[in-house]
Amino acid sequence: MVESTNLEQIKIGKLRLIMLMKNIKQALEASVIAGEEILDTSFEHVYASDLMSDVLAFGKPNSILLTGLATQQAVISAHMAEFKGVVFVRGKLPKDGSRNFAINHQLVLLSSSMDMYDACIKIDSALHKRTKIKTTGSKESRNEEMVLCQEFEILGDDFTSAGVVSTEIKSILKKIGFDPKLIRRVAISTYEAELNVVMHANRAKVILSVTPYCIEVIVDDAGKGIPDIDLALQAGYTTATDEMRAMGFGSGMGLPNIKKNTDQLQIQSEVGKGTRLECKFFI
Repeated sequence: MVESTNLEQIKIGKLRLIMLMKNIKQALEASVIAGEEILDTSFEHVYASDLMSDVLAFGKPNSILLTGLATQQAVISAHMAEFKGVVFVRGKLPKDGSRNFAINHQLVLLSSSMDMYDACIKIDSALHKRTKIKTTGSKESRNEEMVLCQEFEILGDDFTSAGVVSTEIKSILKKIGFDPKLIRRVAISTYEAELNVVMHANRAKVILSVTPYCIEVIVDDAGKGIPDIDLALQAGYTTATDEMRAMGFGSGMGLPNIKKNTDQLQIQSEVGKGTRLECKFFI
């Protein structure tokens, strides 16, 4: 895992110097997989990693992801972390639903023949060619009287659909108009929980509840259960298989990421029956 330089180093009045996706395309001599029409999208940070749980734990919003993991899960992870795009290094091209997902969610996907280290060096050098844009910002209003409850289903071992439920929840919260930072915390927590179901359970029911004071996501699965919850909450502890690790998951950051992003987390589990997560995010 390598995190390169912060691209937002200089601020001048109401202007800040940042980089555009088209600058990255040029610097890395990259081809466009998706997002040709939105290459003017700006970003502020670069995060290079093949471990998607680390991306969710440590990546900053408005970043781009450099990765050699050419899968849809890498693209979904970038979306959950509020990244602007993904650059696949070493000439890799995703062969699953990555392109369609990126198009549907306004993400730029690029592919470069450079390896990850050289790509980071090239991007760092390109800082001298940063583009100035005005910073604007206005908080979205939300209906304080709104109450919502919606139910979803997740199937275990369905890696193709992993992330669909958390993506839908994220879209719902965006439409309501919650603060992007709050939405990001909910999305990352839900995504990690969804991946845990896919990897370790048979199925799960997900309930999203929104009140004027709290967003709650309950994930109630039928699966293996957790023998030692305290141990499972320790960063780095994992029971993932080699196959799961090959997809960029299983680094032992799932439950720690959920705990980090929630305001209140309750876990109930029984071995051989399943696990129930209650995640609360106070408004």
